[in-house]
Amino acid sequence: MPFDQSLAPHFESLNREWIEKDFVVEETDLLVFSDPFGQIVALGGGVFFVISGGNVVGTCAVIPHGEKDFELAKMAVTAGARGQGFGDLLIERVIDFAKQAGAQKLILVSNTLLGPAIKLYEKHGFKSVPITDAGDYTRVDIQMELPLI
Repeated sequence: MPFDQSLAPHFESLNREWIEKDFVVEETDLLVFSDPFGQIVALGGGVFFVISGGNVVGTCAVIPHGEKDFELAKMAVTAGARGQGFGDLLIERVIDFAKQAGAQKLILVSNTLLGPAIKLYEKHGFKSVPITDAGDYTRVDIQMELPLI
């Protein structure tokens, strides 16, 4: 499901769940959480949600990053819903969105402590590359890319 303002609190709560487990919420996180429409959608990106059994169980953003790239960001699936293919649905939706927008590649930054997420990204063709843009995140220790052309 695409972004709807009524779902914005779920975008924050789902992401806080994984961030606060192993890391700390950073200023950049708070900026995006405070206005996902303005920080992502209004810039030409998207925020997507998975709803199962009437509950929001997953979310992911795709953000324009430079002229021809997009960034997969803020992907989260609640702990009780992992292993059911929701992460696959989110990544596939982000890849389709980026391709339709004419992106040449998708990038993401993450942390290797998030082993299952890294394996999910690799399953969809993302490869580790040198870190060139960790943004303002101190938790980043891996950058991955997926060529789309």
